[in-house]
Amino acid sequence: MIDTAVLLLFIPTFFTVAITPGMCMLLALSLGMSIGVRRTLPMMAGELLGVAMVSLSAVLGVAALMLNLPMLFTVLKVVGGAYLLYLGIQMWRSEGRLGKAETVVDVTARGLFLRGWLTAIANPKGWAFMIALLPPFISAERPLLPQLSILVAIILACELSCMLIYASGGSTLRRLLSADKVQWINRLAGTMMAALGVWLMVE
Repeated sequence: MIDTAVLLLFIPTFFTVAITPGMCMLLALSLGMSIGVRRTLPMMAGELLGVAMVSLSAVLGVAALMLNLPMLFTVLKVVGGAYLLYLGIQMWRSEGRLGKAETVVDVTARGLFLRGWLTAIANPKGWAFMIALLPPFISAERPLLPQLSILVAIILACELSCMLIYASGGSTLRRLLSADKVQWINRLAGTMMAALGVWLMVE
């Protein structure tokens, strides 16, 4: 199905890339601070779906086409970035009470899922990275589907593990701070969210 040597090279390579702070990891950190790890899971599910779509597209050649359609990417980036910026501003303006940020920011499972999915698919660097990283690990002499299934599964496992690490770090930070510092937690998380939105729009 896939060469063991390839797997031994691919796993640490992708995990190293995944653990590096990026849009999705910082989003997980921000949400971990504001709503906790468990309630962040729908965002992670949306992000994983987006990463899976980008990974498959990279192998099928769709990603190359997408990168040649700057207008489509501009729309995705502006919509996704503006959404994150709006959420960040709302969190920053929320009052310093536990749970207050939840009343002004959409933390429904559907809203979180959409947020994670948009962040994953609207990141041009993610598309370019998958084009550069994934195809070289696929052998033309072996069946495509088994190889692709294993590599994508590894990618998603690495992404999920890293997001859990970041979200747990944010949640731990929140627990370490006293209740009267909740406003600052909301503002820190909101600042990160807004910064991600700006980053996405100008990237």
